[in-house]
Amino acid sequence: MLSQIVEARPLEGYRIYLRFEDGARGVVDLLKTIRLEGVFAPLRERSYFEQVRVHPEMGTICWPNGADLDPDVLHAAITGATVEPQIGRRG
Repeated sequence: MLSQIVEARPLEGYRIYLRFEDGARGVVDLLKTIRLEGVFAPLRERSYFEQVRVHPEMGTICWPNGADLDPDVLHAAITGATVEPQIGRRG
């Protein structure tokens, strides 16, 4: 993992302000990152979208139904870095 998220704040639309432990910070538009289908369908409701929080152990954003996003992808969206595929064991 590149860096864990330490702060998340919902903004207008489907944008979220994120701050990472390495100092990177910025805004991600989730409509450009995910489809609001399946586990992400509840995010269509503004009140549910605003329940975004930082998962203390995983270091990424999540919602009450367990939906979460890869912090490396979010970090890359803010910094413009490339995300390298991770190959390894699943635990």
